[in-house]
Amino acid sequence: MKFLKSSVLFISMACIVPVCSIAREKSERITRAEIEQKSADEFINGLMSRMTVDEKIGQLNLPSYGNVMPNPKKSEIASRIVRGEVGGIFNIFGVDAIRQLQEVAVKESRLGIPIIVGADICNGYKTVFPIPLGLSCSWKPENIEEVARISAKEVGADGICWTYSPMVDISHDARWGRVKEGAGEDPFLGGIMAQAWVRGYQGNDLSADTTLMACVKHYALYGAAEAGRDYNTVDMSRVTAMNYYMRPYQAAVEAGVGSIMTSFNEFESIPATGNTWLLNDVLRKQWGFNGFVVSDFTAIAEMVNHGIGNSQEVGVKALKAGVDMDMIADCYHAVLKKSLEEGKITEAEIYSACRRILIAKYQLGLFHDPYKYCNPKRAAKEFLSVNNVSAARRIAAESFVLLKNDNNLLPLKGCRKVAVVGPLADSKANMAGSCERILEHFGILDMFDEVVGATFDGRIDTKEEVLNEVMRRWSDIPRDEMCLIGDTMFDIEGANRVNVPSIAVSFGFGDVNEMVSAGAKAVIDDLRQLPDVLLKLFD
Repeated sequence: MKFLKSSVLFISMACIVPVCSIAREKSERITRAEIEQKSADEFINGLMSRMTVDEKIGQLNLPSYGNVMPNPKKSEIASRIVRGEVGGIFNIFGVDAIRQLQEVAVKESRLGIPIIVGADICNGYKTVFPIPLGLSCSWKPENIEEVARISAKEVGADGICWTYSPMVDISHDARWGRVKEGAGEDPFLGGIMAQAWVRGYQGNDLSADTTLMACVKHYALYGAAEAGRDYNTVDMSRVTAMNYYMRPYQAAVEAGVGSIMTSFNEFESIPATGNTWLLNDVLRKQWGFNGFVVSDFTAIAEMVNHGIGNSQEVGVKALKAGVDMDMIADCYHAVLKKSLEEGKITEAEIYSACRRILIAKYQLGLFHDPYKYCNPKRAAKEFLSVNNVSAARRIAAESFVLLKNDNNLLPLKGCRKVAVVGPLADSKANMAGSCERILEHFGILDMFDEVVGATFDGRIDTKEEVLNEVMRRWSDIPRDEMCLIGDTMFDIEGANRVNVPSIAVSFGFGDVNEMVSAGAKAVIDDLRQLPDVLLKLFD
């Protein structure tokens, strides 16, 4: 994240739609009696019998949290929840904000269906563990199970009940940028570790507030993309795929994983998110998976870029292939009703997808207690507890791999002090330390007064916390004389929360339209445009 000191003034304007202003149909909210007196099937069947088609489609949509602060109940997300357009939210953190949105779902929507809240958790939450590849080097699945169990307790204490983990993709190409998130290149080991992650997250009782629903990713063959390029095609036979790559996904299903996330790559010239052979023939029919399938970030809409069809056609293809929930793209929300009316999909297909999502919420106990993950007292108990930190140190030590030991130098004998030497030796900031090396490599480090990132100890974690740390260090500079330049909607939203103006760049990771919607005042395509943009916008 890059900051420039400048004398600029930015006024952010947001359109707020009051929840109370939205007209609603007659309430048919869930009652305590029907939850307690009916079996799961009876309850779900009864609920779905009074859901409209629009409400069923609404359960299939998974938006990001958007700009919910400082008043989540008056955010656009809240308005959508009231209208029955949202089944869940991802990457929103904090008990207070999550509880407010859950209250909107339960008290303000027509039926009172709770939302499911998910987040990317890779190797710990507040207590940080080695990366999954490092954890696998211990050859101890019990360690991974313990990591997942601790993560579940900490994440659950922050309002979240669903994690997009484990990543179990097999890769034989070191150029692929996500190798670190898996267990390496061996499918047998990958399968063992996948099951350990699932057991640790989900435990024996998914309805307990100390467990999470796991989501294995990325199904399928994501790590086999040609030349290690994300989103690229995978060109191999089904025999090779099944023998060398598919075992970890199957193992996770055997362990009872609650959900599956699709991948971006093609297989047999069809994107995985619309691939019937992968999602229906193998996953459901051959392996017997009965959970729900969620797309990766905008993966349904991105099938348009693969030449599969327009937005309506790819939405139809994804649903028919077996994708139950649409992450971020809002493609289902936009096209499924029209597709139903035109006979391109059936109500039964919408019904099946919706039912699987509702069952997941039931299994998590959200119908019985929508606020079970929203106890503010739990965080103090679970975050960075003595036992958690002790476990992290032990597991990290057991993950170390000694590649060479010339002359039996190790273990050290008669040594009282050990020096740690290297470019990051005295850096406690993970992201900042790495960023400094990158900036130094390109010869531009001296252009920046501060480099700030998340810290290992969890003191600085969220985007807002990083920005507040910048404010602390620059306490002598008024906020209206600062500007953030970001490349994702999360950068822009973080700037909004600390009342700092923001400019989006089009050549980074994020989507320009999302950044503009999040509140970016301007977009630049080249950093050389920055001086002129600043003058025009803030003069």
